[in-house]
Amino acid sequence: MKTNNFNTKTFRQLLHESFKSEDTEEWLDIYFTRPIGLFFARIWYRLGVTPNTITILSIFLGIAAGVMFAFTGLWQNIIGIVLLMLANFCDSTDGQLARLTNQKSMKGRCLDGFAGDVWFVAIYLAIVIRLFNVDMPGTDVAWGIWIFILCAIAGLCCHSQQSSLADYYRQIHLLFLKGRNGSELDSYASEHEKALKAKGKKGAFWDYAFHANYQNYCRGQEKRTPEFQKLIKNIKASYGHVEEMPEELRDEFLKGSRPLMPYTNILTFNTRAITIYITCLLGIPWLYPILEITAFECLYIYMHHEHEQLCRKINGKIKQ
Repeated sequence: MKTNNFNTKTFRQLLHESFKSEDTEEWLDIYFTRPIGLFFARIWYRLGVTPNTITILSIFLGIAAGVMFAFTGLWQNIIGIVLLMLANFCDSTDGQLARLTNQKSMKGRCLDGFAGDVWFVAIYLAIVIRLFNVDMPGTDVAWGIWIFILCAIAGLCCHSQQSSLADYYRQIHLLFLKGRNGSELDSYASEHEKALKAKGKKGAFWDYAFHANYQNYCRGQEKRTPEFQKLIKNIKASYGHVEEMPEELRDEFLKGSRPLMPYTNILTFNTRAITIYITCLLGIPWLYPILEITAFECLYIYMHHEHEQLCRKINGKIKQ
């Protein structure tokens, strides 16, 4: 359902309304990506283009960016940077358009996440292709299969785990900050139930496939956050919902969660993209997966440890 927000409100008002919260928005997004995304969102709105269509466009732009990073030429890499930036603008545009026109949906959010995964798969493959026959630094031995292994570890074992948990923590923060209506926190149990319902319906194959896949994504997040799972279970048993728990406890959780939000931003897109831009332009793209496995993984471990400690602390106070 569309509203007339784009016709009745100023650009500044729309931009402010498109932010999820000041706690979870990154500086680069607030002053660069979001304004550009909103500019395009107003254009797409007038053309009647849906958020999911824009997301699909971002997938093709991200793949094209990956192709460009496979080349060593300066201009090919610059084109790759521009294409990846356009893909990211589309990512910002579809979310703003969905929120401001009440077209938000879980499927749209998951398609959005899938698009980001496709971008980086294309980029990792580009790095493999680019370096496969290139000698390792300081040696006369080609990277060969080792660059594939390095990128596989960086992408599957590090990147995917980091970004999924970073998104989970942001949705948890929004839940405590704005309540259920302000958060997109999903659970394995609810997705499993939706998958079972879809499985029994005729012609609902794609609905079933979607929920069956998404439930596994949610289960992975929940398995890595045992202290939060205990906390949310205890909150439900003691108060019913997060909105109904004592305000001082909710504020204490937010006070502990807020310093972790910059880490969730680092482990999503902007910092990764800038790292890719720099390493590819300097001709050392092998450094990117190494940074994923080392520096980014250290940030992930710290973020995870601190969040679990925070949940344990708040849970202990509820039990008292």
